[in-house]
Amino acid sequence: MKVLVVGAGGREHAIVRALARSPQRPELLCAPGNAGIAEDARLLDISAEDVDGIAAAVAREGVELTVVGPEAPLVAGLVDTLAENGHSAFGPGAAAARLEGSKTFAKEIMEQAGVPTARWRHAASMQEALAALGELGAAGAAGAVVKVDGLAAGKGVTVADDHAQARAALEEIFVHERFGPGASAVVEERLAGEELSLLALCDGERALPMAPARDYKRIYAGDRGPNTGGMGSYSPVAGLDEARLAEIAEEIHAPVVELMRARGTPFHGVLYAGLMLTAEGPRVLEFNVRFGDPETQAVLPRLRSDLLGLLLAATRPGGLAGARLEWVPEWAVTVVLASEGYPASASAGRPISGLEAVPEDVEVTHAGTARADGAVRTAGGRVLAVTGLGADAQSARAAAYAAAERISFAGMQLRRDIAEQA
Repeated sequence: MKVLVVGAGGREHAIVRALARSPQRPELLCAPGNAGIAEDARLLDISAEDVDGIAAAVAREGVELTVVGPEAPLVAGLVDTLAENGHSAFGPGAAAARLEGSKTFAKEIMEQAGVPTARWRHAASMQEALAALGELGAAGAAGAVVKVDGLAAGKGVTVADDHAQARAALEEIFVHERFGPGASAVVEERLAGEELSLLALCDGERALPMAPARDYKRIYAGDRGPNTGGMGSYSPVAGLDEARLAEIAEEIHAPVVELMRARGTPFHGVLYAGLMLTAEGPRVLEFNVRFGDPETQAVLPRLRSDLLGLLLAATRPGGLAGARLEWVPEWAVTVVLASEGYPASASAGRPISGLEAVPEDVEVTHAGTARADGAVRTAGGRVLAVTGLGADAQSARAAAYAAAERISFAGMQLRRDIAEQA
């Protein structure tokens, strides 16, 4: 069967690689893809956000399943458009994708579903936002979290240590209009604990938790500097067995899936819960409506089950009934190699060397790459993700960093502490 993966990043490359391992041996296409994905799938020169272009290609190519990677086309209604034309797609429709498209909507759904999360307020102006800081007690030493209420490619969240940082983040939104005129914000109390990423496959009726992962959002080691789309991840997470993960999914994911079904907007696809494991239990930091990046690069290499079969089942109401996921026992550690200037900017066109020297048992997924003048070159902020496998976190980490050391491009930056405490 023909399967089209929509997107151009490391997440999409990891999905393509996992689908290629399916015993169903699908013919893989990707739109628009990148230099690395071109080695594993046939590329279509169509932007991931070109809903009409993607829909036309699906019809023209006879695609039987479309797997949507990024959030923007989901929020724009790509799955709805494909469904209207009789085509199957993995991912939520636009109404359900609002869980990521609007942080205010997500918070309202959590409240209605009884899902635990941080105390919060929506703010449509600088004055309202400052009042929210005071009301939540977030202006003091405990700090606050400021989020732009919309899609921001992982860069619209500021975890502020004090009032000055929170105010600066709010000024970016309301005074400097970094995220566009009319943008609003969600102001939250800052939670303490350990973060956890738990993705669940959803079929509109149930949520099937995947292997847990932990990611690293800040640009510099020691969790310093601005947020990025993610600088690394690892899976599994110690102390979280299958029974505990099922409990978390029952408390966090299942009520949201049930409420969305009751609202007439059933959730099909991946419901990603970014969690804080507090002393009082798990609390939701955010919901995403697609595979996480770079968590996917650490999770999918460990999946023993047929990903294609699971994605097809999730498109059907109740299709995951009785499904169980199987994982290899090895750990996976993913290290992201980013370009100079990231996350504020990105360099492009710089040749990448050393890819051919990476051992075969280490998976390198391409994110911001392109082929030009006979060479693979940088073409984005996050350029590559290097994933090592090992019997434990230490050996997986050693494999990932040893491989990363063989790759180079001008201005390359990476964090040296991924999975250090795992």
